[in-house]
Amino acid sequence: MPQVTVSVGGRGYQVACDPGQEQRIRDIAAYIDGKVAAFAAQSPQAGEARLLVLAALVVADELSDANEAVRRLKAQSPSAVALQDPANDPAQDPQRTPEDEAAFAEGIERLAARVEAVAARLEASYM
Repeated sequence: MPQVTVSVGGRGYQVACDPGQEQRIRDIAAYIDGKVAAFAAQSPQAGEARLLVLAALVVADELSDANEAVRRLKAQSPSAVALQDPANDPAQDPQRTPEDEAAFAEGIERLAARVEAVAARLEASYM
C-alpha cells in the first residue's frame, strides 16, 4: 500500500492510501491545510488541536451541505439532474421562503456556538 507524506499546519504526516490515490490524498491535505492556515491567521494564539478541530468541522459542514444539495437534486429529479447546472442550485430555489433562510441562519449560529464551545474545551485542556 503506497504511503504519501502530507503537510497540515506545518507538520508532516505519513498517510497510507490505495494505489493511484496519492495525488488525491495530497490535494485533500492541501485543502485542509488551507483551512487550518486561515484559522491560524484569524487566531494566531490558537493551539494546533483547536485549529485542526475547526478545520474538520468546517470541512464536515461543507460535506453536509453538499450531501443535502445532492439529496434535494435527487428528490427533484431521480433521473440525476446535472449538478453543474446553476439553475439547479438549491440555494437559488425560488420556493425558498424567508422562514427557510431564518432556519438556515439559526442553524449556522448554533453550529458556530458549538464549534466555539468545543474549541474552548480543547484549548482549556491544553493549558
